Amino acid sequence: MQLDTITLPDDLLWINEFEWNPVEQNTERSLTGALLIQEGQLIHGRPIELSGSGEAGWVSRLTVKSLFALSKAANKTMTLTLPDSRQFSVIFDRSNGAPIEAQQVMPFAYPDDDNQYLLTLRLLTVETV
Repeated sequence: MQLDTITLPDDLLWINEFEWNPVEQNTERSLTGALLIQEGQLIHGRPIELSGSGEAGWVSRLTVKSLFALSKAANKTMTLTLPDSRQFSVIFDRSNGAPIEAQQVMPFAYPDDDNQYLLTLRLLTVETV
């Protein structure tokens, strides 16, 4: 798996892959009591949350630091390539908190760049420019 130039483990799980509905729907009642329904196709903005769990999706501290450096750029469009070769143009999803979360697998007071972390990435699909 690849996010721009950063290699990620192939066993990161896309935990919300089937929670997104590509059709938006609004309903309301008219003054006569009739149900009015409007639907439209969503084009972009699909959330992609990649997460490690248990013994899957571990990354080095160096990878976490590289991701944090990448996240410092506002409006940075990146290419996410999944292990099955699907590609998405994405940005970091900052709408619900931190787009990157990393917790040490084995806590150390002074970890080095080889220490392992459980990683969670929150991304949003965007239109390619």
